[in-house]
Formats: sequence, structure tokens, C-alpha cells
Amino acid sequence: MRYPVLSHLRRMWENCCGYEMNTNNTEEKNRNKTIIRTSIIGILVNVLLAAFKAVVGIISNSIAIVLDAVNNISDAASSVITIAGTALAAKQPDKKHPFGYGRIEYLSALVISMIILYAGITSLIESVKKIIDPSIPDYGTASLIIVAVGVAVKVVLGRYVKGIGKKVNSDSLINSGADATLDSVISASTLAAAIIYIASGFSTEAYLGAIISVIIIKSGLDMIKETLSRILGESAEPSLVVDIKNTVKEFEDVRGVYDLVLNNYGPDMFNGSLHIEVPENYPVGKLDELSRKITYKVYEKYNIYLTAIGVYAFNEGNTKAVSIHNKIASEILSIKYVRQMHGFYYDEEAKSIRFDAVISFDSPDRSETYKQVCDKVMELYPDHKIVIAMDADFSELD
Repeated sequence: MRYPVLSHLRRMWENCCGYEMNTNNTEEKNRNKTIIRTSIIGILVNVLLAAFKAVVGIISNSIAIVLDAVNNISDAASSVITIAGTALAAKQPDKKHPFGYGRIEYLSALVISMIILYAGITSLIESVKKIIDPSIPDYGTASLIIVAVGVAVKVVLGRYVKGIGKKVNSDSLINSGADATLDSVISASTLAAAIIYIASGFSTEAYLGAIISVIIIKSGLDMIKETLSRILGESAEPSLVVDIKNTVKEFEDVRGVYDLVLNNYGPDMFNGSLHIEVPENYPVGKLDELSRKITYKVYEKYNIYLTAIGVYAFNEGNTKAVSIHNKIASEILSIKYVRQMHGFYYDEEAKSIRFDAVISFDSPDRSETYKQVCDKVMELYPDHKIVIAMDADFSELD
């Protein structure tokens, strides 16, 4: 998996901190070249198939074959959109968009999904028209051979494009590959309808076209839903969250890692923030050095830049603080939807207690759950100043 960061962050490390970083420019350029090359192959294949199928469909008076040719043109258009989206997403960050243009890839994937949906609706309309007003197809050997070849080509093309899309994490290519696979099903149904007609004299292509159109519509809607979810913002992969936390925990003075938030600015393009838990008397200078080392380590290993590292202090060698912590934890963790408490600190001189309570998104009313936590702690320690932050586990892992 690849996690590109902005070039100015890399330069910051190299020039200001004395670190030599391996650049991602080559990897980024190679990824873009791969996407564009794959898209060009898709365009050429689909244009050739569309031309052959259009001629065959007109000659044989087959609406299914003509619609199949139209689908090939829509696939070629999808590839053009993929190329345009990749080129725009590669633009360098600027003052208006300091985190780059990577999310444009999601928009291009959305446009492709809408094209697929439109193709399905159009195909359904034409199929229904042919059911109402059928025409007699005239299949020839040459037309059937071309359709059969088209099926084989689209199967290979779909697998190839989708495979490359997964390899370089391109939603646009993945959607284009899925579209090509659906087209192979359409072509196969057309071939099946031709064989049935030749064998029985009964034309089923309009009915098969309607069924396949419904499948295409459903696939288009699913792709739109998935792409919109990415645009809205999804939680990071659990495995990535666990890996980052474990990496930070490897530092000697870090007792806990919490509140990891990763902000996505395109396929595998993240920056983020987290909290670390360190001893209460940890020197500020040493803390500054530790935070820089953590930032560098996460950047080096995952190419994710931590824009902020917050700090929780824990009581060191204070048995009373441990006792209070355990008592509160025992009580509030029994409350439904309270997943965790962290960042606990007891100030005996000021008679104050502070910590974060992680409340699950499954709670029907997180504010009410938070109130239950506050009431319980105030009931236990009415003579103390209680400061409780309602927190959320954005990865739902803690």
C-alpha cells in the first residue's frame, strides 16, 4: 500500500531536520503512467469493438448488438475521464488547495459510475421498446463470431483493467474494469439470444437485454454509493491504524497511543494526528525531540505526515491516583456504549480528576451516555473538580 505525502513536507524533513528521505515522486509518476497507459489500451479496444459491433448490429438488425456497441463507446468515454482525472489529481498543492488535488480521482470515479448507470437505463428503455414492438433479427455466422470474440476480449480487458486498478488503488480503473466485465455479460447474453433464435425461431434478446440492463443499473448505483462514501470520508483501514499505533508504542517513553485521526485527500493520501501518553514530569525539551522522532518514523514507514501530536500526562508512582483510576474505570466501563477511558490524570493538590471517555458511535444518544459518565464520577468524588472530555474512537478499534 502506498501513502504519498506532499513534496513540501519531504523537503521540510530534508532541509530543516537533516534527514534524507526517499522521494515518492518516481512512484507517483509511475502510478499515473500506469493508469493512463491502461486507460489508453481500454480506449483503443473499446473503439475497435464498438465499430465492429455497430456494423454487425445494423446489418443483422439486432438491437442487442447495437446497444452492445454503444456500451463500448461509453467504456471508451470512461477511460478518457480516467485519464483526465488522473492528470488533474497530479497537480501540485497550492495556496487554495494545500493538501493537493488527489480527491479529483474520486470525482472521476463518480462520473464513470454515473455513465454506467445512464447506459443501464438507456439499455433498459430500448429493450422495453423492442419487447413492445419486436423486430426480426438476422444473425449471420460472421456476426456471431464477432460477438463471441467481443465476449472474450471484454472478459480479458475487464480482468486486466480491474487488476491494475487494485494494484495502483485507482477507483476509476476498478470501476472501468467492472464495467467491462458487465459488458462481457451483455455480449454473452446477446450471443445466447442469437443461438436460441437460430435453434427455435423465438427472439429473446429484448427480454435478456432488459434483465441485463437491470443488473447494470444496480451495479451503477452500487458504484455511486461506494464512491460517495469515500468522498464523504471513511475511517482508515483497521490494519493501518493498528500498525501506526504499534509503531508509536515502540518508543521507550510512550505508554499509550490514542485518538488517531487520519484525513484522506485522495487514494492512500493521508495526514493525521494522535495523542501519546508520557510521564507527568517528562521534560519539555525531551518531549519536543520525542514528538519529532515519532513524526519522522511514521512518515518514513507509512508516508503519512502527523500534523499534530497531543500529549496526555500520567501519574508516575502515585498509588492513590492508580486506585482512583481503577475505581472510576470499573464504574464507567460498565455503562453501555462506553468503550474506553484514557488520558487519566489525578491532581491531588488541586483535587481535580481529568480524563477522556470514549463513547461509541453505536450509542443512540452520545450526549446522554456522556452525561451518565459525568454523573457517575461526580457521585463517586463530589468534592473534586471533574473534567471529562467526550471522545470518539474514529477507528472503532480501541
